Amino acid sequence: MADKAVPHFHNDPGVAVIHVGSKEFMCIGAKPPFDHPHIFLDMGTDDETICQYCSTLFRYRPNLAAGTADPAICVWDNQASAAA
Repeated sequence: MADKAVPHFHNDPGVAVIHVGSKEFMCIGAKPPFDHPHIFLDMGTDDETICQYCSTLFRYRPNLAAGTADPAICVWDNQASAAA
């Protein structure tokens, strides 16, 4: 079983839009310990959604691989953070 099947994204850099390659994902706001409750967002048939906690705009970009983002720094990897 995969450790984390749903990608997690944060907006620590404070960008206006995060382009993502997944329509279903978790928004954590900022990196821990300043994160908000990790919430599941599902765009459904839409191509963008706004996080109701931090107001980050996420826009789907089909040419990005699933689980990736532009800017790439907005992908949160819990294991990488724990190892640092």
